[in-house]
Amino acid sequence: MTRVLAADPLGGTVRRTVLPSGLRVLTEAIPTTRSVSFGVWVAVGSRDETGPQAGVSHFLEHLLFKGTNKRSALDISAQIEAVGGETNAFTTKEYTCYYARVLDQDLPLAVDVMCDLVADSVLDPADVETERGVILEEIAMHDDEPGDEVHDLLARAVHGDHPLGRLISGTEETVSPMSRRQIQTFYRRRYTPPAIVIAAAGNLDHAEVVKLVRKAVAGTPLDTEPAAPAPLRPTVPGVRPQPARTLVEQKETEQAHVVLGCPGIGRLDERRFALGVLNNVLGGGMSSRLFQEIRERRGLAYSVYSYSSQYADSGLFAVYAGCAPGKVDEVLKLIRAELAEVAAHGVTEAELERGRGMAKGSYVLGLEDSGSRMSRLAKGELLFGDLLPVDELLARIDAVTADEVNALAADLLARPMSLAVVGPFGKGDFPAHAD
Repeated sequence: MTRVLAADPLGGTVRRTVLPSGLRVLTEAIPTTRSVSFGVWVAVGSRDETGPQAGVSHFLEHLLFKGTNKRSALDISAQIEAVGGETNAFTTKEYTCYYARVLDQDLPLAVDVMCDLVADSVLDPADVETERGVILEEIAMHDDEPGDEVHDLLARAVHGDHPLGRLISGTEETVSPMSRRQIQTFYRRRYTPPAIVIAAAGNLDHAEVVKLVRKAVAGTPLDTEPAAPAPLRPTVPGVRPQPARTLVEQKETEQAHVVLGCPGIGRLDERRFALGVLNNVLGGGMSSRLFQEIRERRGLAYSVYSYSSQYADSGLFAVYAGCAPGKVDEVLKLIRAELAEVAAHGVTEAELERGRGMAKGSYVLGLEDSGSRMSRLAKGELLFGDLLPVDELLARIDAVTADEVNALAADLLARPMSLAVVGPFGKGDFPAHAD
């Protein structure tokens, strides 16, 4: 069944077809471009893993590029690169994406290659061992990037032992013993419709894309009709409130990396539009309160910003700063004071207007290429169950009021804050910042 979802004035017509297997195909036709971005999105990420499986989604992402029954690893890369295209993939806490970007005339090749590697990967034992080494190196490299590591440390502080608190890559302790059989079992159980969405955007015809997808997945597990309706996401443990914690990773770095954060709101929470505005006001740019106070007026940090993450049933709100080790206490004091000020007294009308403008502008400017358009389709379907038209989304942002932002600030910013620190400190150096 095919239906039109939207005729977007900022892009093209969006159409959606559900195949008999439950596989969902969404496209956005943008005739003014000469490229097409094509992605296969799977509603499986690191939060869907048990403790011993930690890192299997990311491991599998690596392995699917290593060869199928029709193509070697070299074939996969060489065939796309021969037409000037590019392929890549990434794993998140709640989904995994495999995508290609090619000239419009080469879309049939991209569909065939990407569907082939997702549906019919061999997972050769030799490749499992090769990629295990690559992933262990990736984990070690991540440990050498304190500016990245500190955010994972905060996730662990806020979410505790819940899967949302784990590293997406897994750890040496979980990746080293992981067997091909474990990975294969996870692959065949989780990579099935309707947990898979195919999205494409660019100079394309919807009916032709559906035809190409049908041909590419014929005879594979993606072409199998389910015996009974299956949930879009397997049951996962809910997020339970955790007490605020301070976690310190001692490293002899020249700069201290600190993140202060608390549980946020889920992605379906109606307050998410107010959160976007609030985040912009607090630390979303150079005009934000935190940047102006900590960097511009006092020169205490090179980088300072706030951010939020939303998941199916929870979220995270945090403030990051990178500063000289001797300035950490002062920076943390200023961050807490700014958060307390906004929680108590709210934002000004000028800040509200600026926050709304930033939210609208960044969203629209982020849709300037076929890749971002393709991602928008898939995320709307996979994460929200619907696609919110651009004009409607902009109207929702415009409708955010000062009362809504201030009520959210009073709730969110008054929550107990966890602290993550990576730098030349001991575990007992921050007692004053533990709630």
